[in-house]
Amino acid sequence: MTADAATPVDPVADIDASPPGPQIGAFFDLDGTLVDGFTATAHAGDRIRRRQARIGEITGVIEAAMRYRMGRVNFAKLLERAAGYLRDESLTDLEEIGERLFRERVRSRLFPVMHDIVLAHQRRGHTVVMSSSALTIHAEPVARYLEIDHVLCNHFEVGDDRRLTGRIARPVIWGRRKAAAVQEFCAGNDVDLGRSYFYADGNEDIALMTLVGRPRPVNPRRELAAAAAEQGWPVLRVSGSGRGGSSGLRGVLK
Repeated sequence: MTADAATPVDPVADIDASPPGPQIGAFFDLDGTLVDGFTATAHAGDRIRRRQARIGEITGVIEAAMRYRMGRVNFAKLLERAAGYLRDESLTDLEEIGERLFRERVRSRLFPVMHDIVLAHQRRGHTVVMSSSALTIHAEPVARYLEIDHVLCNHFEVGDDRRLTGRIARPVIWGRRKAAAVQEFCAGNDVDLGRSYFYADGNEDIALMTLVGRPRPVNPRRELAAAAAEQGWPVLRVSGSGRGGSSGLRGVLK
């Protein structure tokens, strides 16, 4: 479905009018799509407040993030660097921290309209999936809260004692690899990608947007916005996470 640029469309009403059934997938990115901002920043900030992060860790992550934005380090290396600082940490402890930080910091940053969209897909009996490049400790608490049963995301590599090795499990879910992971999920779960939805904001998600039948860029970044304009994809503009206390809650397809 393509929306007339001059006529905003209610995204929930659009889903309510769609065919029902689990053969239709609804795939959701996390950071910048379901949540305003990046979930990992809550964990980094918590480590700094609790004085668990050494100065080398703080400056190293900042440097790696800047190099990534400038295209001088790939996403896998960025994740590996962050995982290296957590080497020998207990995954069980990190999962508990992730749950606490979701309650304290992340839940208020959920876009209410995106929650409504998740609920609309669930009412239609669609197969709802979180497909994110985030790590499990950041993605899974959000998925549980939204009652999303399927999560495709990145995992820490752990030993038999469930302590982190300092590496990320391969392959890293990002860009074309995220698209491949979604294709594999669809093949294994009888989901028709050509009839499915994908909600995301990032330039790296263009690869998957071109594969789904119902691409839904959400507050897209520059390259994704340009691709949406070129391809005629309807763009979803959302605002009003609880973080800013905004009263202008909205979500429209244009």
